[in-house]
Amino acid sequence: MPDALAENTYPGERRGLPRSGRGSIARVGRRLSALLIDWVCATIIAIAFLSYDPWALPGEAGLSTFAPMLVFALVQILFIPLIGGSPGQRIVGMRLVLLHGGWVGLWRPIVRTVLLLLVIPAVVWDSDQRGLHDQAAGTVLLRA
Repeated sequence: MPDALAENTYPGERRGLPRSGRGSIARVGRRLSALLIDWVCATIIAIAFLSYDPWALPGEAGLSTFAPMLVFALVQILFIPLIGGSPGQRIVGMRLVLLHGGWVGLWRPIVRTVLLLLVIPAVVWDSDQRGLHDQAAGTVLLRA
């Protein structure tokens, strides 16, 4: 049995995941691309349906300042259990799964999204490149 504290030669090795290809840990480039796609789409939806003005000064916008964040959060919470990831994640070829398999359920996407919106948990990773938001939810983002 491998030592749990031993260094990995690649992310996901100690979990028995492949080095690359389908089922391997999704890398930073894909994650950032998915995040950008999701955020741009959330902003477009907020502009179209929630009167969000991206050019308004912070004091002028009022609560609509948070409209893209609200749309982003709702999309994450709805689509992760329905299609196995956000639209951006699925477009770039990723899926979110439980660390030990199975359906992610309803509460995990909520916990994961709240922590993702706090930013810091998403940028603090372990050796398997799982952010604190994924660790707290017991999930892992894999290449599909």
